[in-house]
Amino acid sequence: MNLENIKNKTVQMILQFSIPSIIAMVLTSLITIVDGFFIGNYVGKEGIAAVNLGLPIVYVYLGFGIMFGVGGIAIAGIALGAQDIKKSNNVFNQTVISSIIVSVILSIFICIFMGSIIRAVNIDAQVGIYFDKYYSIMILAYPIMIVNSTLGMFIRGEGKPHLFMLINILTVISNICLDYYFIKILRFGIKGIALASLISLIIGLFSMILFFLKKSSIYKIRKFQFSKQVLRDTVLNGSSEFIGQMSMSISMFAYNWVIMKNVGVEGVAAFTIVGYIAYLFSMVIVGFGQGASPLISFSYGAKEFELSKTIRKITNIFVFLSGVVVMIILFIASDWYSNAFVRSESVVALIRSGLSIFMFSFLFSGINTITSFYFTSIGKAKESAIISLSRGLVVLLICIFTLPTLFGMTGVWLVAPVTEAITIVLSIMFIRVNEK
Repeated sequence: MNLENIKNKTVQMILQFSIPSIIAMVLTSLITIVDGFFIGNYVGKEGIAAVNLGLPIVYVYLGFGIMFGVGGIAIAGIALGAQDIKKSNNVFNQTVISSIIVSVILSIFICIFMGSIIRAVNIDAQVGIYFDKYYSIMILAYPIMIVNSTLGMFIRGEGKPHLFMLINILTVISNICLDYYFIKILRFGIKGIALASLISLIIGLFSMILFFLKKSSIYKIRKFQFSKQVLRDTVLNGSSEFIGQMSMSISMFAYNWVIMKNVGVEGVAAFTIVGYIAYLFSMVIVGFGQGASPLISFSYGAKEFELSKTIRKITNIFVFLSGVVVMIILFIASDWYSNAFVRSESVVALIRSGLSIFMFSFLFSGINTITSFYFTSIGKAKESAIISLSRGLVVLLICIFTLPTLFGMTGVWLVAPVTEAITIVLSIMFIRVNEK
């Protein structure tokens, strides 16, 4: 990384670092959206609701997966930088095995308490049947998802982010083809969606294992010596990412509980479909954040404080314009999008009204996310944590439990814009204090 390049080609450098990450993130989100399309059109609104009601489970798995991946690659990277190849490889193998063990234990735990989970969110009979059919297969797929996430971190650590992107493309294409085959041809219903996810994840897993067995130049699959110190440091290093995912799990559970109580299955289905757009947009924003972060850190470490601020400001312009573009597209295509996933008129009406309110959150959410990334990048974890907890848990939960009670489903759609608007006040305040 060259400081003069960052100074003279700031916009180009931001895009150069961000675009590969954005592509990888968008590909990941497409699997969820494609699954939703097939479930909505070939299973129905009850199927969409069933999958969404189990999303808190997914975030728990992601929390552990990201914690081990981020924590492990940080320790392995430091060892690699110190030319300690043996320790780096030891960390790699221990991280992978630890993630396998934890994810399998988690699947056993969830399998035992599946009935209690269904009762906790007050699922009606038909939705409960779909929930059981889908997640009885997905608890086999999620451990593979965790391992894939961990291996992907180490592929990036090998300096091959484009290879990981190609494996993601293979996984997405496999998932789409299998969705069509199991749903359209074999008529497997919601089980077919879960089987497609399981098989496509296995294809991705084998691709990455082949890489580490045959092509990797640094990290090799081999015997290792277990280290309590490495395990502790891995968990500590990845703890903030784990907390973030747990916040998502809690807030998603709260969303589902409130919507089921106030609106019912139609509300959950509509919220899920609107959420696909939010999910896709958040992946783009996180991609920009991941691209800008190393540039900000490098500039700040070189005492180029104004340059680090400039990178933040330019990235904020990118994410704000991205939000405006998404809003324009939704204004034009909201009718088409509302009818793309379900055939229920009541759900379509809820989606259409929801998009007209929810989309305003995109004007603020990108800036809040980038500001959080900025403070993390310059070593100010407290400010970053407050911003993340505000929009991801504290203010969000307050809005979830008040606005729908006052305004019904309109209140549900208001939660995101109100939360992001309140959080952006915090973001601006922290930026001003920091610049002083």
